[in-house]
Amino acid sequence: MTGVSDLSNPRADIQRPGGLPTSMRAAVIDETGCPEVLHVSEVDLPIRINAEVLVRVAGAGVNPLDVKTRSGRGVSAAIVSYPCILGQDFSGTVVETPYEGHPLKAGDEVYGMLSAPRGQGSYAEYAAVPAMQLCKKPGRLSLLEAAGVPLAALTAWGMVVDVAKAHEGQRILIHAAAGGVGHFAVQFAAYFGAYVIATSSARNASWLRELGAAEVIDYTSTRFEDAVSRVDVVIDLIGNVHDDTGTRSLQTLRPGGLLINAPTGSWPGVIDDAHALGLRATTYKVSPDASTLTIITRLINSGDVHVHIDEVFELSDAAEAHRRMEEGHTRGKLVINVAEQL
Repeated sequence: MTGVSDLSNPRADIQRPGGLPTSMRAAVIDETGCPEVLHVSEVDLPIRINAEVLVRVAGAGVNPLDVKTRSGRGVSAAIVSYPCILGQDFSGTVVETPYEGHPLKAGDEVYGMLSAPRGQGSYAEYAAVPAMQLCKKPGRLSLLEAAGVPLAALTAWGMVVDVAKAHEGQRILIHAAAGGVGHFAVQFAAYFGAYVIATSSARNASWLRELGAAEVIDYTSTRFEDAVSRVDVVIDLIGNVHDDTGTRSLQTLRPGGLLINAPTGSWPGVIDDAHALGLRATTYKVSPDASTLTIITRLINSGDVHVHIDEVFELSDAAEAHRRMEEGHTRGKLVINVAEQL
């Protein structure tokens, strides 16, 4: 019969704008495990619904949470089916918008965050993104540079600005200061006038001072708790997964000082440990908030904030990108080049 949809294939009668394909390349996992479980596969193109924007992905940021989730930790419990596409932050070009008068137009270069693995991630050629989770990328950045910004910068902003309320005269100690979140945290804290003390290896010391750190402590040669005291806030991007960094950080705080811990599961007892010493503590989880990302975009365009991309990997080398992340000591961000033409 003509005019009747193929009920065995609910995607059979989907009309794609501008002759878009019905499938795409993506780095997926069919199970959790070692980096080798990440592989490139052909999967269905996402279907844009309601207020979502269809984006042709150019680059995807690689984050510690991606690595944890792939290994079966992190937020892997939210994976509802396989194959699963990982990746949270991205940059790309708008292909389709929710309606004709939408502020974003086809061809606009954008960036933002996805909520993987509850939904599709950014290690794919296309993504359907809620409009409130993306904005126009900074004009000063290439698409690949922009892909390294959203998750790390939003996390740093939330910890430093929203929770710590960075201001002039405040003393802030930032651990893992040369990493993805850390190098943004240093810049935001300095921008708002705080006195920034950063921990890192010696090779990153001069670079961190250029970003705004007033002091840099080489954690490989100095116990930071012996070198600094009476800070107002600790931005803890390590927790107790390495050398009890979190617990030792409590010794550096003034009475009533605040510790903000971000890495998922890195220090389960942080609140009780801090309260026992008369200190304050909170964990932090990032939100894919485009309104805040728009503010960060202005700071990047004005030259007040910079992103550092340490290494770029092809989509077919996603597993290698995860291995590199697991090695640690990354300066700034790792990015996957998703679009073949870039």
